Amino acid sequence: MAAGLQAPKPDELLAVKGMRIGTARAGIRKPGKRDLLVLQFDPGSVAAGVFTRNRFCAAPVHICRKHLRDSQALIRALVVNTGNANAGTGQAGLMLAQETCDHLASMLQVPSSQVLPMSTGVILEPLPLDRLIAGLPEALEAAELGTEGWLEAAEAIMTTDTLPKAASVAVETGGKRYHLSGIAKGAGMIRPNMGTMLAVMVCDAAISPGLLSHWLQAINAQSFNRITVDGDTSTNDSFLLVSTGAQSSGPASLIDSESHPDAAALKQAMLQLAQRLAQAIVRDGEGATKFITIRVEQAASETEAAQVAYAIAHSPLVKTAFFASDPNLGRILCAVGYAGIDDLAVQNVDLFLDGVHVATQGGRHPDYREEDGQAVMQQQDITVRVSLGRGEAQTTVWTCDFSHDYVSINADYRS
Repeated sequence: MAAGLQAPKPDELLAVKGMRIGTARAGIRKPGKRDLLVLQFDPGSVAAGVFTRNRFCAAPVHICRKHLRDSQALIRALVVNTGNANAGTGQAGLMLAQETCDHLASMLQVPSSQVLPMSTGVILEPLPLDRLIAGLPEALEAAELGTEGWLEAAEAIMTTDTLPKAASVAVETGGKRYHLSGIAKGAGMIRPNMGTMLAVMVCDAAISPGLLSHWLQAINAQSFNRITVDGDTSTNDSFLLVSTGAQSSGPASLIDSESHPDAAALKQAMLQLAQRLAQAIVRDGEGATKFITIRVEQAASETEAAQVAYAIAHSPLVKTAFFASDPNLGRILCAVGYAGIDDLAVQNVDLFLDGVHVATQGGRHPDYREEDGQAVMQQQDITVRVSLGRGEAQTTVWTCDFSHDYVSINADYRS
């Protein structure tokens, strides 16, 4: 069950110049499932990436980081498999991830360092490289450009997702029209602490590697780094931003600083696209029935605001109350209280559920009625707003509820 999430509409997905998309059914874990994706990029394309901070990060994460350094951000292909995370696989896993890149590079006749791998699926199992390699010709032969390709790409990276996640944005600025399209996957093991389970966004603007990396960090901080389903940071979290430069018309069109006439509009469009994909992951959280926005205001710092927001978002008691539509809202105050702000003055804290003022001055608001809280809790989309009364900083985190299905999905994940 997905909380208000719908499958992407094919006519809303935009082709991005300078790239091709191909998928295959390689049988990496389950026969007949689309489980292999190859994105090919024209010469001169550049990429920036952010990756999991989990110390047991997967082999493809190590290889991605190395290849981005070695190639000076140049990229010619991305290969993604589902069904097997190639994580917790030691030196053998690193060799298999590198061999994947080497084999695809040989097929495309490009440098291996310009091929990036991603994997997702079961941890602690060896990657079936023979099946992956056997599927590559099908993926290359099936290369599509545009709407159909993006939808198939989103399907090819799904694991416990119930729906594919893909979106596009068009930007018209400076007499040019840029296309941005992206895909993401993730439903459980979501508390990225960098990016998401897997996400790729591609634009046809020409952006310098340095600026692309700078933008990626800022966009990630306001999108994928502000979502959580269950508080678990995956071993494979990866978020790539690629610029093909296919819409450029010479050196003057290179966007290499914030002062470029097209920079502001493009950066805002990228943030919009990233937030749409990030929120789709939360809406498709394993067993999710509610989409919850947690906004913490008047904090002493953004870090402090995030600390409080995540304390609420990660509380099993809060999340199960939302699933039951039970306005047991003392659980939210409890989470604020143990968030780690030792000098918090509780008399300055205000709690709102949508427009309903629940708590103030250290206790229940005198006008709060249980039936008002109940009405909000029955909604699919709910906003929790907490004002700390400590400063001007604020942040927003998106999460979902915990249902019976979350336990069932994760109990049966490997079967």
